[in-house]
Amino acid sequence: MPRVVVIGPPGSGKTTVGALVAALLGVPFHDTDAAVETASGRTIADIFVEDGEPAFRALERAEVARAVVEEPGVVALGGGAPIDPGTQQVLAGQTVVFLDVGIADAAKRVGFDVSRPLLAVNPRASWVRLMGERRPVYEAVATHRVDTAGRPPEDVAADVVALLEAS
Repeated sequence: MPRVVVIGPPGSGKTTVGALVAALLGVPFHDTDAAVETASGRTIADIFVEDGEPAFRALERAEVARAVVEEPGVVALGGGAPIDPGTQQVLAGQTVVFLDVGIADAAKRVGFDVSRPLLAVNPRASWVRLMGERRPVYEAVATHRVDTAGRPPEDVAADVVALLEAS
């Protein structure tokens, strides 16, 4: 079982902060998006284009379920993973940290490029819409919330570790 699962929207710093938290705790780091890409031999954008979002979500759901059982350290999920009801069930009972971020910081961090298929058309409006839909789910599945706005990843990671040590 992971020490912590990190969730949040695109640009919240899940991968960067997750890797820093893992280093601070001396545990492995696992990114489910990277694992899906490695297993499929394709980028997430290519999976979306070639097979469609439902096919990607099925791969993602399976990887999250596997990771929550087999990965011992810090697990970072893709931004849409917690939206899946099956994944929500898998996350029940886990320590889950929601990295919260506003659009200004998210835009600086991700640049809203083509590697993010759900943000490809009108990226800023798409991000705001996605966040409006996803925020209630992120908040419902999270055991902790950390604001990342305007903060360096090292400070956010230190806050996450402090939360873990306090609980």
